[in-house]
Amino acid sequence: MDDFAPGTLERRRALIALVKDLVHELHPQRGRFMEVEPSSRIERDLGIDSLARTELILRIERAFHVRLPAQAVGEAETVEDLVRALERAGPTLDRPVSVGRPVSALPAVPAASEARTLIEVLDWHATRHADRLHLTVLQDEATTLGTLSYGELAAKARQVARGLIARDITAGDRIGLMLPTSIDFFVAFFGILYAGAIPVPIYPPMRLSQLEDHLRRQTMILRNAGTRMLITMPEGRRLAGLLRSLVQSLVSVASVADIEASAAPAPLPHLKDASATALIQYTSGSTGDPKGVVLSHAKLLANIRAMGTVMEAGSADVFVSWLPLYHDMGLIGAWLGCMHYAAPLYVMSPLSFLIRPQSWLWAMHRYHATFSASPNFGFELCLAKISDDDLEGLDLGSLRMVANGAEPVSVQTLRQFAERFGRHGFPAKAMAPVYGLAENSVGLAFPPLGRGPVIDRINRDELSIHGIAKPAPPGDTAVLEIPACGQPLPGHEIRVVDATGRELGERREGRIEFRGPSATSGYFRNETKTRELFHGDWLDTGDRGYMVGGDIFVTGRVKDIIIRAGRHLYPQEIEQAVANIPGVHKGGVAVFGVPDRVSGTERVVVLVETRESDQPRRLELQARAQEVVTDVAGTPPDEIVLAPPRTVPKTSSGKIRRSAARELYQRGDIDTHQGTLGLQLLRLALASAATQAGRLGRLLYEDIYAAWWWIMLGGAFAAGYLAVLILPTPRSRWSALRQIGRIALAGMGVPLAIKGLEKIPAQGAVLVFNHSSYMDAFALAATLPGEPAIVAKRELAEQLVAGPILRRLDIPFVERYDVSGSLTDAARLGALARDRRLLVFFPEGTFTRRAGLSGFYLGAFKTAAEADLPVLPGIIAGTRTMLRSDQWFPRYSAVSIEIGDPIQPGGTDFQSIIRLRDQVRQWMLARCGEPDLEELVKPEPMSPAA
Repeated sequence: MDDFAPGTLERRRALIALVKDLVHELHPQRGRFMEVEPSSRIERDLGIDSLARTELILRIERAFHVRLPAQAVGEAETVEDLVRALERAGPTLDRPVSVGRPVSALPAVPAASEARTLIEVLDWHATRHADRLHLTVLQDEATTLGTLSYGELAAKARQVARGLIARDITAGDRIGLMLPTSIDFFVAFFGILYAGAIPVPIYPPMRLSQLEDHLRRQTMILRNAGTRMLITMPEGRRLAGLLRSLVQSLVSVASVADIEASAAPAPLPHLKDASATALIQYTSGSTGDPKGVVLSHAKLLANIRAMGTVMEAGSADVFVSWLPLYHDMGLIGAWLGCMHYAAPLYVMSPLSFLIRPQSWLWAMHRYHATFSASPNFGFELCLAKISDDDLEGLDLGSLRMVANGAEPVSVQTLRQFAERFGRHGFPAKAMAPVYGLAENSVGLAFPPLGRGPVIDRINRDELSIHGIAKPAPPGDTAVLEIPACGQPLPGHEIRVVDATGRELGERREGRIEFRGPSATSGYFRNETKTRELFHGDWLDTGDRGYMVGGDIFVTGRVKDIIIRAGRHLYPQEIEQAVANIPGVHKGGVAVFGVPDRVSGTERVVVLVETRESDQPRRLELQARAQEVVTDVAGTPPDEIVLAPPRTVPKTSSGKIRRSAARELYQRGDIDTHQGTLGLQLLRLALASAATQAGRLGRLLYEDIYAAWWWIMLGGAFAAGYLAVLILPTPRSRWSALRQIGRIALAGMGVPLAIKGLEKIPAQGAVLVFNHSSYMDAFALAATLPGEPAIVAKRELAEQLVAGPILRRLDIPFVERYDVSGSLTDAARLGALARDRRLLVFFPEGTFTRRAGLSGFYLGAFKTAAEADLPVLPGIIAGTRTMLRSDQWFPRYSAVSIEIGDPIQPGGTDFQSIIRLRDQVRQWMLARCGEPDLEELVKPEPMSPAA
C-alpha cells in the first residue's frame, strides 16, 4: 500500500468494495463468506468469468467516471491489477460525434479485379494510390492506435520479408502468426507472403490463467502445420518458448521488430502462380486432430469477389470490425475483402469489444460504417451489456449490411437487436444471417442485399421425427423458428443429400454439401479428414439443413444432432432455453448425446454451468432444467450435470465444443480444474520431456550421419583423385568416377532415381540442369554416360587441387562475365560438341540458399543453336536439401535426376535463341517444384557459361 497516495487508497477501498458487491451477487450462497483481497485472483478465487468481467468493468467505469485501458483490464489477473488499471484510467469520453464519411475526400477507385494473387492485390493498389488510407487500428471508438496506407503496408511488409529471408525462411515454409490485432499483424501477414512463405494464424494468449489449455492446443496446430518460425509479440516470447520446446519443427521465435532489424537487402520472389497456397486456416476447435484448411490465392480471391458481388461492395464503403484476425471471418471477410475493394477498414481488438461492446456501435456511428459482421453472441452481448444511457445520440443509419454468421443464428437475437437498435437508426433490412465455413474460404451463402432476415416457422415434431420442414400453421405450439442463411454465392452450389448421398428435394432435411471456385483442396497433412471431406466433387460441410426457394436453412452440426428413439434433437435450441433459467451461467450450457448400449439410441446429457452451491437450490435448478428440456425437445433428458463456471469447453471464437464436453463427461473429468500456474508449467515441462528427448536423439543421429557422410565423400574424392591420375584415358577415368560416385551415394544411404537417360542421343547433345548445390556435379558425374563435358567456370582451372583433375577429365572452362572471352569460349564449346562430346551446362550460373529457378544465361543455348545440337532439359532434385549453399552440415535426402525430351533449335538468330531458352526453362519450371526467380537475376545476355 505504500505505493499509493491517500486519495488512491480511498479509490482502492472503494474498488474492492465494488468487487465484493459483484461477488456477492454472483455467489449468493457463499459470496458473503468470500474474502476479497488485493491479491485475490479474479477468475480462480472470485469466480468472475469473461462475461462477469465485462459487468465489473462497466460498474467500475460508472462508479469512478473513468474509462479503463482495455488491454490492462483484459490481462488483469488479480484485484490489484484492476487497482493499477484504475490509476492509469482516463476520463470518461464524450460521445464521439460523426467525423463525416472518412472516404469523402478520396476519389472512387476500382477493385483489383485483374489481380491473380493477394500480393498482386496489394501491389495494384500501392502502385496506383500508395497514399490512400487502407486500415486504421482502434483502441476504442475514439482512440487510434495506428494507420496504414497501401504504400506503407507494402513497404513495411517487404522489409519483414527481407528479414525472414535473412533468417533462412524459404518458399513454402509455414510461419505461425500469433499476434493480437495490431499494425504488426497486418505487416507480418503480408511480409510472410512476400517472402514466399505461408502464414498460419493462431490466436494469442490473453491471460496466464489460460496458459496450459492455450499452449497445448496451439502445440497441436503448430506440429501439424510443421511451422518453422513463430512470429509473436515481444511480451509473448516467453510463452512461445514453451511452445518451441514442444514443436520439433519450430526453430525460430521472433517479434516483428526482431525480424525488421535483421533485414538485409535481398531480392523478393515474384509469385505468379494463383494456385499457390496463400493461407492455412485452422478450423475452430482443432484439437487432437487439427484440420488446417489449405487455401490458395485463387480460391481466396474467388470468395472475396463473390461476396463483394452480392454486397455490391466498392471503394465508397467502410467496414468496422472487432472480429479476431486469426479467424476467417475477420481475416478474409473483413480485412482482405476491404483490401481488394479499396474500402477503408476500422478494426479494434476482440478484447476491446468484449470489455466495452458499445465501442463497436459507436465506431460504426463515428466512421459511417456501411458494413460490419459478428457471430450471434456479439449481438447478444450488445443487448445484455449496453445500457440505454450509453446509446444516447447513437446513429447506425449508414449501415447497408451487417453479417450474422460463424455460429448458429438466434431468431430471438435478430428480432431483439433490430427492435432495440432500430431506435438508433439501425436498418432492420441490414441484418443478414449468412452461412460459411473455412473449407470454402469463408462465405458460402449470402442473402440479397437489403432483404432483411427471413424466418421459417416449422413444426418441430415433423422435422425431428420425419426430417420434413413442414410450415407450422397459426396457433401451433410445437414451433421451431429457423432463419434463412442466404443463397449460394455466384459460381457456387449447395445441395442437401440423404444418408446414401442422393439429393433431397425442398424442405427435406439432410446433410449439406457444396462445391465452387472457393473450395479448399483439403486439409494440410491430414489425408484421413480430407478423404472424409470430399464426396466426389462435392464437399461435406458437416452441417444439416434444408433448402427452400434457393435459401439454405441450417438446422445444426451433424456430429452434434442427437438421435433419440428416431427423433432428431437440436442442441443449440435446448442450450438457449436452459441458459435463460435463473442461476444458469449464460453461454455455459452444452447438450450432447452419448451412446446407450442397452437401448441402441442416445442418452441426452445436459451440462450446465452454475455458481449455486446450496444443495436445495441446485436440486431446484435441476428440476427446472428438466422441465425446460422436456418442453423444448419433446422428450426428457437422461441426465443434467451441474458444473462450476469455465467447465464447458469453447473454441477461441466462443462456440460450444460439444464433442469436447462429451469427452469430459465420458472420462469423468467434469469437476477437474487446471490448478495453479506453477502446476500448469510443471505439467507442460513433463509433457515436453519426451519431445525434448526425441529432439536430442534426432540431433545425435544427424551429427553421426553428417560425420559418416563426410567420411564417405572424402573417401570418394580420394579414390577418384587417384583414379583420375592413374588411369590412362578420359573414358576409363569417367567410368571409374561413375562407379565411385554411385558407391559413395549408396554408402551415404542416398536413394538415387534416374529417369530419361535413354533420351540422350549418341551423336552429341547439350544438357542443361538446374543448379542448387555443390553436390549437383557429383550427382551428374555418378549418372551421365560417356565422357560428359560439364562446363565449369574458369576460376576452377587455377585451383591447386581441382584444376589438374578437371583438366585430366577434359572439362571445358569458360569465362562467365567477360563478353569477348565468352564468345571465344562459345566457339571452342561448339568444336567439342561437333566431336560428339556431351555438353552439360548449369545455365543459372550459380546457386543460392533460396529455393527457386533463377534467370538463365544464354551461352548454352547459343552453343546448341550454332552447333545445331538438341537441348535436353534436366532436373536435379534433393541436392539442395542435402547440402545447401553456405552450409557444410549435410542432411539426408533422396536425389533424383530427370532428363526431358530433346528440343531442337529453331535457328541461330537472337530471337531463336531466346525462344529455345524459354522452351527449356518452362519445362524445368513445371518439374522442379520450386518458384520462379527469373525476375531476381539479370544475367549477361550472351554469356555462354554455366
